[in-house]
Amino acid sequence: MYKIMTPGPTQVAENVRLARSRECTNPDLDENFVEFYKETCKEISRLLHTDNETLILGGEGILGLEAACASMTEPGDRVLVLDNGIYGKGFADFVSMYGGCPELYSRDYRETLNVQELENFLKEHHDYKYATVVHGDTPSGMLNDISAICPLLKKYGIMTVVDSVSASFGEPMRISDWQIDIMCGGSQKVVSAPPGLTFVVISDDAKKAMLDRKTPIASFYANLTTFAHYYEEKWFPYTMPISDIYGLRAAIDNIAADPDILTRHEKIAEASRKAITGAGLNLYLKSGFSSTVTVFEVPEGATAKAILDGVKNDYNIMLAGSFDVLAGKVIRIGHMGNNADYYNVREVFAALDGTLARLGIPLKASMEKIFCDSMK
Repeated sequence: MYKIMTPGPTQVAENVRLARSRECTNPDLDENFVEFYKETCKEISRLLHTDNETLILGGEGILGLEAACASMTEPGDRVLVLDNGIYGKGFADFVSMYGGCPELYSRDYRETLNVQELENFLKEHHDYKYATVVHGDTPSGMLNDISAICPLLKKYGIMTVVDSVSASFGEPMRISDWQIDIMCGGSQKVVSAPPGLTFVVISDDAKKAMLDRKTPIASFYANLTTFAHYYEEKWFPYTMPISDIYGLRAAIDNIAADPDILTRHEKIAEASRKAITGAGLNLYLKSGFSSTVTVFEVPEGATAKAILDGVKNDYNIMLAGSFDVLAGKVIRIGHMGNNADYYNVREVFAALDGTLARLGIPLKASMEKIFCDSMK
């Protein structure tokens, strides 16, 4: 088995795997499971600093993003799509497929969104039902300051849908304080459970917008309102993936028992960037560095495939390239969740040192040594 150091899926703890092997009940009929589901949702909300309702959906993180757009968008709705990354731009597709009119606010893919520049734009352009915002853009490692962006949008009467799939629990998140209307997360990133679940946290304003729609939501599975009375009626809109949810709960409990999780992510990310730049390689980003993913450019004389294959075949470690406009151009290290461990990341840099040496790529210094020195 490879050591997975990708930006999701991540390594899964033994207690999470064991939780998934629990004996199954019938989640449609056993009211104890309804209570367990509700308690798990409340714990996610608590850890994200909100009383807003969380729902766990049976599908990978993309389902949460699509469900948010499906539930919020009516034909003709103007939606502001904040685009400074591949996933940011991708929101436009979800808006369009449900009849909305996405308007791209496109900026440099190497720079975090400038909040003052956005405010200057909003002074003249704010007739939008909601805006989509990517907290952490996994393909590039970009982090946007949602603590400033979401309250700014709300100031102009614009609701927000936030993709925090790769950032939540690895970056600070205060949903209520930051006035986020829908936040989407996923099981396979910092949470460190297997892929297959998404969770969405929904404000009262977002619920009202869904309730006040003039047209029906053009989906069943991606319709957040189907959960509206699940607890009172003890009835889910579809059979819940019970084993996945048992595993998710164990992973969430691990997070709750880890008070240093944010500090550890930040420290490892800073040391990783120092290791890369100190060795003479280039980070892809100029600003907005995430604490969950570090992305560096493929050095001249090498290819992404050669680096990834070398690390995998010679060191049994799996890193990731990227896709879309970044295909073949960068290497991504996922130091999120259970991956965000000193020994794990040290092994990654030792493997990169060796692989790049074999490929004839000169380095100014050992990345492993710089990383270790930076973590002291």
